[in-house]
Amino acid sequence: QVQLVESGGGVVQAGGSLGLSCAASGSIFSINVMGWYRQVQGKQRELVAIITSDDNTKYADSVKGRFTISRGNAKTTWYLQMNSLKSEDTAVYYCHAHAEMYGLDYWGKGTLVTVSS
Repeated sequence: QVQLVESGGGVVQAGGSLGLSCAASGSIFSINVMGWYRQVQGKQRELVAIITSDDNTKYADSVKGRFTISRGNAKTTWYLQMNSLKSEDTAVYYCHAHAEMYGLDYWGKGTLVTVSS
């Protein structure tokens, strides 16, 4: 099992920046993909960014050039730096981990990011 805890959400003005962190514990050896998703009430959860254990990254088109995903040396912490925030970035952001060897996905409880215009 893997436990994920997000931190860093809050309220920021449009055009501002905010950073999120995800702390992982448990069977972290099994994690091979780390990422961030977001969800607006009434809509499907969507991919924001992912980073693999060999540091390949993928971003949603809507955040390319504005958001950066990174991770620490061990698979215990990963980050999402969000710049040039827009009102449409307002959502609950979820930390995600995928363990391919077990075919399992893990989720944090989410942290709210509100971008005020």
